[in-house]
Amino acid sequence: MKLNFEGLKRPPAVVALAGIAALVFTAISCRTVNRHAVLLPRVPGAEYVGSKECEQCHEEICRDFVTADHARLIAEGPRALPAGCESCHGPGSAHSESGGEILPPYSFTAGRPPASGRGLRLAAPPARATETVCYECHANVRGQFNLPHHHPVPEGEMTCWECHPPHQGRARAGGSTLLRSENETCLQCHPAQRGPFVFEHEAMREGCTTCHQPHGTIQAKMLTVRDANLCLKCHFQQVRGGAVWIGGSDHTARLRQGTCWTAGCHEAVHGSRVSSSLRF
Repeated sequence: MKLNFEGLKRPPAVVALAGIAALVFTAISCRTVNRHAVLLPRVPGAEYVGSKECEQCHEEICRDFVTADHARLIAEGPRALPAGCESCHGPGSAHSESGGEILPPYSFTAGRPPASGRGLRLAAPPARATETVCYECHANVRGQFNLPHHHPVPEGEMTCWECHPPHQGRARAGGSTLLRSENETCLQCHPAQRGPFVFEHEAMREGCTTCHQPHGTIQAKMLTVRDANLCLKCHFQQVRGGAVWIGGSDHTARLRQGTCWTAGCHEAVHGSRVSSSLRF
C-alpha cells in the first residue's frame, strides 16, 4: 500500500515563520536565563543617590569597579538606577550629605550613628556581616556553609572577599583566565600542597575544585565525593573474573581497606617526590 503525504506538506511561508519564531524564542530564552535581578534594601532616612556620587571621594575604587564581575549587575538605560556601590553598601544619601562623617548603612562597621531629630545620637546598629550581603544573591552558598565541613566563614575566621574580591577584576583572588589561577587562591593558605613535586597528581592541573567544594560539603576535607568513588571519577576500573582492576592492578581487596589515600597506598594525593604512584 502506498501512502500519500502530499496533503501534509506545509507551505514554505509557514515553515519560514516557524523557523523565525524558533530563533526569536531561543534568543529570548538565552537572554532571560542570563539576566539578574537585585532587590535593593530599604533603609529609613536614606535614599539611593547612584554610584556617581560615590566616585567623588572613592575615585580609585569606582575606576577599578568597571572591571569587576559584579559590575555586570548594574542595569543600563535612562530609567535604570546606577546603584552599583549601593547595592551592597545600602543607600548613601546620608553618607554623602555628611561628607563621609556618617557611614553608609552597610559599611561593615558600626560607625558613627546618625543623629535623631532632637540632636540625640541613636544607638549604633550592629555591623552588617560581609557574608550576609553576599548571601542575598548567593543563597546556595549559604546552604553550603551550613554543611558539616566548610571553610570557617560562618565562624568569623574568614570573609568572602578573601577569596572573592568584589571591587575589581574577576570575583576570584587568582584573577586570571588561566586554568591554574584557581589553584593560586587556595594555595595562599595551603602552601604545602603547592609543591614542587617530582610526581605531580594530574588532578592538580584541573584545579582544586575538581576534588574539593570550597564552600562546604557533607564529606570530610570538603571532598565532592566520598571514599574511593572520588578517585574512580578519573581512574577507570574494569571488572574481570569478579576482580576489580584499576591501572592494570588488581584492587579488589584494596578497595575494602578504605579510601585510596587512607589504605596505605596513595597517601600523597597532591604529589610525591619519590613515588610515581603517589604512595609517599
